[in-house]
Amino acid sequence: MDISKVVVFRAGNEEYGLPIEHVISIEKLENINIIPNMPYYMKGVVKVRGELIPVLDLNRILYQDDTFGDDNAKLIVVQSEELSAALIVKEAKEILDIYENQLKTIGIGAFQSTKYFTAVASLEDRLIMLIDPNLFISSLESIAIVKEEMVSHQ
Repeated sequence: MDISKVVVFRAGNEEYGLPIEHVISIEKLENINIIPNMPYYMKGVVKVRGELIPVLDLNRILYQDDTFGDDNAKLIVVQSEELSAALIVKEAKEILDIYENQLKTIGIGAFQSTKYFTAVASLEDRLIMLIDPNLFISSLESIAIVKEEMVSHQ
């Protein structure tokens, strides 16, 4: 039976998971350099291991609400095929083993704006939406411009 390890976090009132192989680190929410006139979901940049990384507010993307001000907020630094990004989440909860038989496919993947939700992990008392970081990052409007800007400032 296949097992996947995922980093579980909270955005809004829901739990989400990212495959651990895409997670570089989990950082404190600090030292964000705010950049004006960026896309609505990008708060600025942060330096992680000498690299400038865009900071994306997951609550803003999913729920049109800011995460700033939440004491438990963290940055989950992920690597996608396009670029590394730091996702602001309400709380980074745990690393969890998800078994193949716990995964349920969802029919909302056909919608362009939610194609990055790949499955739901159905556990005894909770549901965790799994996110594909490659599809998530590439689905963001203006991400090509952000990527160009990040490369030019390295």
